[in-house]
Amino acid sequence: MDKLQAMKTFVRVVEAGSFSAVAHESDTTQSAVSKQVAALERELGARLLTRTTRSLALTEEGERYFEQARRLVGEIAEAEGALRRGEQQLTGWLRIAASVGYGRLKLMPLIQSFLAGNPGVKIDLRLHDGFIDLVEQGIDCAVRLGDLPDSSLIARRLGTAQRMLMAHRSYVRSLPKGLKAPRVPDDLANHNCIVYTELAMRNAWSFKAGPGAADPAGTTRVVRVEGNLQTNSSEVMRASILAGMGIGYSPTWLFDEALASGEVLRMLPEWETVPIPVHLVSPQERRHSAKVRAFAEHVAKAMARE
Repeated sequence: MDKLQAMKTFVRVVEAGSFSAVAHESDTTQSAVSKQVAALERELGARLLTRTTRSLALTEEGERYFEQARRLVGEIAEAEGALRRGEQQLTGWLRIAASVGYGRLKLMPLIQSFLAGNPGVKIDLRLHDGFIDLVEQGIDCAVRLGDLPDSSLIARRLGTAQRMLMAHRSYVRSLPKGLKAPRVPDDLANHNCIVYTELAMRNAWSFKAGPGAADPAGTTRVVRVEGNLQTNSSEVMRASILAGMGIGYSPTWLFDEALASGEVLRMLPEWETVPIPVHLVSPQERRHSAKVRAFAEHVAKAMARE
């Protein structure tokens, strides 16, 4: 058995969703494709696929093996392509992870321009607001916001994202009689604050006195806030602020249009918030990937222009 070819066939069967589709693109028979996958299962001593007359499904072992096999097959294709073309053109799959809001609003335009300049590349974008294991999920690189924990991942600093204390106009208009928009950080104790739980700071919001603040410039205040909603979803965070449900401590890129139109208002403009570091991280084994390096350069240049 040609194990590498069997791995390639298995990966394509999963991606295509059927033996017949792979047989058609390979100009062979469905039986031949099925036999290759069966031989690979015997070699590994594990069932990778559950077969029915109408569909295929990965087993638990198959899911784990598929991510690693797909990465290996992609790396081999990348190495062979680079050798044939002298690394003039990038080819193959690049699997990227990011948070939902950042991926949708900031990363997608950069992916679009990256693909336009690299027509041989295909991108698999995985959006999660929670932590994911890059190695286990077969991810080539991920954009991560916030301070990075110690790990074996290779990290490149791309820049920073700005945060802001903000609320929708409707929240300010609906405040009870006698309660006004916050003027100093301590006033937040009297307001409904929406907490994003995926950040280490959670409900401990940090501010630094800037020009016009009552405190001396550079004074730091950390205020513990409370509210009736907390979430691990940046999309829920955005929706709840736009609905006028409370005050949020949020990245500005979630609200670019709403801030520009005046629909969402900046609170405590005399107090500066802590910027968010933005990194591109990748597993150790992907540190030499030409596609990862090229994508990192593309994103870093775009952030520098901003």
